[in-house]
Amino acid sequence: MSIEINNESAISVDEAAILRLANHALGAMHVSPEAELNIVLVDEGAMEQLHVQWMDEPGPTDVLSFPMDELRPGTEDAPTPPGLLGDIVLCPQVAEVQAESAGHSMLDELLLLTTHGILHLLGFDHAEPDEEREMFGIQRDILLSFASAERHGA
Repeated sequence: MSIEINNESAISVDEAAILRLANHALGAMHVSPEAELNIVLVDEGAMEQLHVQWMDEPGPTDVLSFPMDELRPGTEDAPTPPGLLGDIVLCPQVAEVQAESAGHSMLDELLLLTTHGILHLLGFDHAEPDEEREMFGIQRDILLSFASAERHGA
């Protein structure tokens, strides 16, 4: 898997953990090992600009996803073809506030947001209740299996 992480924010984050999570999530979704993913962490000002430009909504947000080759999840027998999955943009400052509200660490929030962004790149959405149930169920399963793998050193 070709995953590039660029932290352009002023906040130090555990990039290695985000990389492990991204690899785990893409493996769980049977994405080709030759697929490419970019993850960028930006400050609130840069995130607000992107949020206004692409979503026409004010203020910074937590995560934005920019799909490229419109890859979809594969199966064990038929993984997705190689290609450019796209870009995920994360805002650690927004994640930090959300983490405090949720009662977990900023890293846990960034892992959740990375998973969420990957699922959006793979075509999942949560606009409708049935879509939300499916996407959030897959997101939960990926995060739980990742936490288990981390505990067992897998």
